Amino acid sequence: MSYLSVEQLSINFGGLRAVDNVTFTIQEGQIHGLIGPNGAGKTTIFNCITGFYHPTSGTIHFRGQDITHLRPDQIARHGIARTFQNVQLFRTMSTLDNVLVAKHSHMRTGVVAEALALPFVHQQERMVREQAQAILTFLDLARVQRQAAGNLPLGLQKRLELGRALALDPTLLLLDEPAAGLNTAETQILAQLLRHILDRFHLTILLVEHDMGLVMNVCDTITVLNFGRKIAEGGPHEVQNDPEVIKAYLGENVDAEKR
Repeated sequence: MSYLSVEQLSINFGGLRAVDNVTFTIQEGQIHGLIGPNGAGKTTIFNCITGFYHPTSGTIHFRGQDITHLRPDQIARHGIARTFQNVQLFRTMSTLDNVLVAKHSHMRTGVVAEALALPFVHQQERMVREQAQAILTFLDLARVQRQAAGNLPLGLQKRLELGRALALDPTLLLLDEPAAGLNTAETQILAQLLRHILDRFHLTILLVEHDMGLVMNVCDTITVLNFGRKIAEGGPHEVQNDPEVIKAYLGENVDAEKR
């Protein structure tokens, strides 16, 4: 059984079909790339998987359960977390507090227990803080844990958003263009980090990314979209040499120019 299964997914916005009958599956423990030119429907599929959009037709199953029409908070409780194309941090809060906010969303103390300051509340608070600091240490952010998130360089902000997603204890992590705005050195560090995250947190990752170097280096399997439709799927080498993929990225005239 596949870990995540997207089956015949379509979504319309008025008269525009943004995603057209797309099917793909993700295997547990892999990094699966979802790529394509601008407007191919990648982020729209992300928004369907995470409950921000509801598809016009088709289904999404996660670990055998139908999550097609669940709310974002319900999907998060199933173990799916995401980052965004544009960094979405609490900019005036500290780096540590940004991660603690995510960790607190999983606490099960209740208002009464917190109001009475029962001992187990303090124990859980201490455990949550230790877990948040461990994530920051793993991401090499402990040195800036007291700095306001909005004052961090973009590369560290992207890493912090990744840490906040990890704080939700996901089993499936959706990354929306994590290399956008990063320089070559930062992108290389990100590639190494994604593999370390996979091993350390025992995750499965769905990656949307325009940096083809990163995609080809880290992904086990890649699904390629163009104009909302799936045009190719396979391993990095297979996809890289697919004529339809080359045409989608380089244009219709690429074959004529070779003659």
